[in-house]
Amino acid sequence: MKVGVVGLGLMGGPMAMHLHKAGLLAAVYNRTRSKAEPFEKLGVYVAQSPADLAGRVDVVIVMVSDAPDVEHVLFGPGGVVEGARPGLVVVDMSTNSPEWARRFAERLARHGVEFIDAPVTGGQKGAVEGTLTIMVGGREELFKRLLPVFQAFGRNIVYVGPVGYGQAMKLVNQVVVALNTVAMVEGLRLAKALGLDMEKVAQVLTGGAARSGSIELYLPKLLRGDLSPGFKAVHLKKDLGYVMELANKANLYLPATAMALELYKKMVEKGLGELGTHALGEVY
Repeated sequence: MKVGVVGLGLMGGPMAMHLHKAGLLAAVYNRTRSKAEPFEKLGVYVAQSPADLAGRVDVVIVMVSDAPDVEHVLFGPGGVVEGARPGLVVVDMSTNSPEWARRFAERLARHGVEFIDAPVTGGQKGAVEGTLTIMVGGREELFKRLLPVFQAFGRNIVYVGPVGYGQAMKLVNQVVVALNTVAMVEGLRLAKALGLDMEKVAQVLTGGAARSGSIELYLPKLLRGDLSPGFKAVHLKKDLGYVMELANKANLYLPATAMALELYKKMVEKGLGELGTHALGEVY
C-alpha cells in the first residue's frame, strides 16, 4: 500500500515518520510547507495539494485540527476528491464527532472512495514512540486490510464498529482524560497549599489508586514547570464541546464534563489554548 499523510503537526509528523520507516509513506502534504521539508530530504514526495497527494496513493490519512479542516481537505478547492479514483481509502485520524464521520463517509462514497474514522490517543509522546491507541470505525474487512498501516505507529489498535464509532469512542476517552487532568491539577494545588514535598506527591500519585494516563504523562512536566503541549488545551476544549453537543441531544446529564469544558473555555479565553492540557492550573 502507498500511504499519504495530510497534516504534519504535533501528531501527524511523527506518525508519518513511522510510516516512512515502515516503507509505506509515498507522499505528504501540509499547508505550511516547511513542516514537509524533513520528508522531502528523505525522498518522500511533497504534494502541492490534497488532490495531488490523493492521485498518488492508495490510502490518505488526514490528521488536522477539527471537522471543518477535514471537510476542507476532502472537499475544498484542490481537495482529496479532485484527485481521487475509485478504491481510494480516506482515514480521518483527527477528532470530531460521529455525525461528521458519517457525513464524510456518505459524501466520499459518491466518488467511489471508502472512509474510516480512526482517532488516536496517547499524545505527542505516543506518536513519537509509535505507541498510540487507535480507535477504528468502518467496514471491518477494510480495517483488517489497513492493519499494517495502523501498526506502524500504534500499539493498542481497537476495531470498535461501523463508521462513526471511532469518533464516539474517542469522545468517551476525552471525557475521562479531561476529568483525570482536572483531578491532577486540583490535587497538586491542595498538595502545595499543605506544604507537601512535590516529589513525594508524585511518588504516591504514580504508584497508587490515583494513577492515570494524565498523571503518568503530564505530572513530570508540571514538576519541571514545562507547560508545552503533548496535546493542546484548545483541542481538548473542542472535543469536550462535541461531547456536550451529543449529551444535550440525548438529554444526558454530564455535570463533571460540563465543568471541565468551562475550565478549558477559560483557558482559551485567557489566550492559553496553545499550552498543554496539563497547564489547566494557570486559570485557577
